[in-house]
Amino acid sequence: MAEVILQGITKIYDSGSPVVNNIDIQVSDKEFVVLVGPSGCGKTTTLRMIAGLEEITAGELLIDGKKVNDIPPKNRDIAMVFQNYALYPHMSVYENMAFGLKLRKYDKDEIKSRVNEAAKILDLESYLDRKPRALSGGQRQRVAVGRAIVRKPKVFLFDEPLSNLDAKLRVQMRTEISKLHKKLNATMIYVIHDQTEAMTMGDRIVVMKDGVVQQIDTPMKLYSNPVNKFVAGFIGSPAMNFIKGNIISNNGVKFISDEKSLNLPVPLILSDKLKTYINKTVYVGIRPESISDSPESFNTNEISKVDVKIDVVEPMGNEVFLYFQIDKEQFICRKTTHDLPIIGEMKSLYFNLSSLHFFDVQTERAI
Repeated sequence: MAEVILQGITKIYDSGSPVVNNIDIQVSDKEFVVLVGPSGCGKTTTLRMIAGLEEITAGELLIDGKKVNDIPPKNRDIAMVFQNYALYPHMSVYENMAFGLKLRKYDKDEIKSRVNEAAKILDLESYLDRKPRALSGGQRQRVAVGRAIVRKPKVFLFDEPLSNLDAKLRVQMRTEISKLHKKLNATMIYVIHDQTEAMTMGDRIVVMKDGVVQQIDTPMKLYSNPVNKFVAGFIGSPAMNFIKGNIISNNGVKFISDEKSLNLPVPLILSDKLKTYINKTVYVGIRPESISDSPESFNTNEISKVDVKIDVVEPMGNEVFLYFQIDKEQFICRKTTHDLPIIGEMKSLYFNLSSLHFFDVQTERAI
């Protein structure tokens, strides 16, 4: 396998605006890296440049230490799994998986050995004689993955391969792909728009927005230490709650929202970061699980009670989401107790102050 290095990679189409703008990413040998971001952020274009399907406008792309900007896709020793499977309908599963090897003039015995090995890994041994139309969506996706495996490439590229599957099958397939990475010990780059799937699959995640890399980190570091408001709001489901207000110093450091509906004391461990923001406006972020209807939910004394009117109640089985407003901003509380409040009633909720996040209003960078 091999490492993949993107240095200052830029893609500009005829419109003149960069779709991917001067990004730097280093994927280590045998690492599983996920590119994630909203539609139009440039993640698929980045993957296609790695594959050689899109021309690089500026920057250098290195695979296994070799610059490959001008090397055609077939000579890059990569294999790509597409969103729509791209299987040949008139060919059997065996023929689909063997097709690329036949084009490369591999020996028949070698082809048979590789196909059978991949079929065993993917639990496709009993389907080798079937046509794609006789397979389920998940089985077709495994065939597409198998066609990549038989190539034994240096790098595997996945372009939203699970987006055509139903929710239950997506969960099953993402588990299978994670297991496959460990079995093959392969370098994998995976594009996805669903941040929940990204969190469960990647060794590291590259968060992109408007063609620019926002942050590269492990899933838990992205969740706990987002570098800006965009990453904080994008990673996590339900999303982080945000509200704007002022930092004041009055018997300790406090945050007061613009319409004075929320008044939160800032713990000492966080107040040092805010010394230069006294009497200035900031965004405060707090995740839904850091708000509870029970003060015993948190293993800390740093809590603050807030009385709110419940607008919506969403029972989710093992947890309940409560929706309410503060200063006309919608907030979500994720609670694990099963007593359901009445819509429209006033309820006391508790904010875990040690879990507050602060962001600069101008730059939206984390403070």
